[in-house]
Amino acid sequence: MLSGAALSIALVILCCTGFSHAQESASYGRWGFDASGVDRRVNPGDSFFDFANGAWDARTVIPADKARYGTFDALTDKTQARLRAIVEEAAKSGASPDTDVGKIGALYNAFMDEQRIEQLDLAPIAGDLAEILNARSKTDIAVLMGRSKNGFGAGLFNIAVDEDEKDPTRNTLHASQGGLGLPDRDYYLRDAFRDKKTKYRDYVARLLGMVGWAQPQQRADDVVAFETRVAEASWSRAESRDRDKTYNPLTLAELDALAPGFAWSAWLAAADAGGAHSIIVRQKTAFPKLAKIFDETSLETLQAWQAFRVVDQAAPYLSARFVTARFEFRGKALVGQAQEQPRWRRATQLIGSSLGEVVGREYVARHFPADSKAKMEELVDQLKRALRSRIENLSWMTPETKARALEKLALFGVKIGYPDKWRDYTTLKIDPADLVGNVRRATAFRWAYAVAKLDKPVDRAEWSTTPQVVNAYYQPTRNEIVFPAGILQPPFFDPNADMAINYGGIGGVIGHEMTHAFDDQGRKSDGHGVLTDWWQPADAAKFKAEAAKYGAQYDAYAVAPGVNVKGAQTMGENIADLGGVLLALDAYRASLNGAPAPVLDGYTGDQRVFLGWAQVWRTKSRPDALKQQITSDSHSPARFRVDGPLRNVDAWYDAFGVKPGDKLYLKPEDRVRIW
Repeated sequence: MLSGAALSIALVILCCTGFSHAQESASYGRWGFDASGVDRRVNPGDSFFDFANGAWDARTVIPADKARYGTFDALTDKTQARLRAIVEEAAKSGASPDTDVGKIGALYNAFMDEQRIEQLDLAPIAGDLAEILNARSKTDIAVLMGRSKNGFGAGLFNIAVDEDEKDPTRNTLHASQGGLGLPDRDYYLRDAFRDKKTKYRDYVARLLGMVGWAQPQQRADDVVAFETRVAEASWSRAESRDRDKTYNPLTLAELDALAPGFAWSAWLAAADAGGAHSIIVRQKTAFPKLAKIFDETSLETLQAWQAFRVVDQAAPYLSARFVTARFEFRGKALVGQAQEQPRWRRATQLIGSSLGEVVGREYVARHFPADSKAKMEELVDQLKRALRSRIENLSWMTPETKARALEKLALFGVKIGYPDKWRDYTTLKIDPADLVGNVRRATAFRWAYAVAKLDKPVDRAEWSTTPQVVNAYYQPTRNEIVFPAGILQPPFFDPNADMAINYGGIGGVIGHEMTHAFDDQGRKSDGHGVLTDWWQPADAAKFKAEAAKYGAQYDAYAVAPGVNVKGAQTMGENIADLGGVLLALDAYRASLNGAPAPVLDGYTGDQRVFLGWAQVWRTKSRPDALKQQITSDSHSPARFRVDGPLRNVDAWYDAFGVKPGDKLYLKPEDRVRIW
């Protein structure tokens, strides 16, 4: 997946004409690239990110209500402005909350009714807090953890319904470690985040004090000490990526035997998942440690922990004092955000998470032309041909493994724009006078939808995201790539832009998602999505050696003293970035059909592909936000999504005259060559 309203995709015309008279109407510059963002004082071989984006970075001010700002954020803002028009129309329509339009309007009006929200103050969660106070045993706490799937609160363990990795035709229950209120275990265990941990302790005390919890200062100390023990027992994100180690199917009896000290049956029953045939446990060795910590922790600490988690989750929907308290920690203290986002934007985001396909269907009707799917499918086919050629010509892979890789490629599923079947929200009740209740019911609605799939056949028509999101993803258990309508707009794709820029942008994204099928974890599934080892041992060894070399490169990239990129944690995305660039360039060259590429404003075709790639990763982050990304995200910071893969691409050296002595220069034998 890439990170975190499409227009007509005229690729047929672009591939035939290249740079045409339409250049003047390109959204970025004359031919699709914002050349004003280039800093010509920078040697491309020292930092291509700074060369292509340095002037943009120098003039860009991160908006006060954001922790970062870049291409994805700008497109998300554009999309949210379009969604705002949709939801405000619905809010003024007077439609019944029993209708789709009425649900959108009712939820928006509930969020915007600040006077009523202030009057209610903490009353909407008073019942939750009373239940926690009335807990008389740790089994009661386990029950509350389970019930949190239908409302507010948290669990020491997370559960989800998803495809069985070794039988991806059926859905099963998955359980994973949980319990942390900070972004990652590093925040509890590393000196680099000691100040954040101290501020977190103060935040816990503040929220507990605001709801009248007894001894909030002492309980905050207890809560943070409890979570620190949980962090110590938890797997790292890099460890949790390993799809072989995280596939551990157990019966309930086996789970009880593995991790005594936690009321597993009561927890699952309270989460409406007691009927699950089996549970796939992800961090297996962590579970007994976490259950032991739970068993050894006092009831009053567990009560305070659950109370804090309820208030923390509900705070965005409560009175201003709660909204402010949460923002001052999670926005200002954690990531350096100066101001809270406008209320309309927060309302629109809630609608997107609660009624995603309702508002998404209207968004697509207004902003995604009907013929765009077919034109996007053509570009996907071009990238598939490029990947097929690369696999066929790999010098390091045996014929047996090549045949299986080509079979997997041939079986790719492709979804573009929006789902063929829309989700039915009829049973979700939305009340314009009950914001917190709406959030609670929407949470319960989503979980009930998931639980209804448990131990049932997989619906392959279902999407894992909404059509308006600015993103894309690869689903290994389905062996499919998905491109929502939200990402199909400039600068990723512009029908009036030079085709090299489009290949570097949306072509690179398509290649990125395809390469995920063959990254260090995606490669572990076959063409039918089954988790199985289909590699010849010698080929697997060669792949792992190149991946390790690539990971070491990223380990050396730092964003602050003592805060480096984690090569193992970001491995999948880094491999996909390298594959995306290579496939985009191959597909662009093939599209020329032997004709020479035009030169535009002094830039060759190959140069423009690389510039198109660099442009979509323009991002500027606040220092604390960058540190949080390093610890908790599977994606490398934007700078290294440009410089990291390109220094391993031979054609980039040729295109920009990169030579020994340049900071990014790697000897040919040191460049990573995977796909």
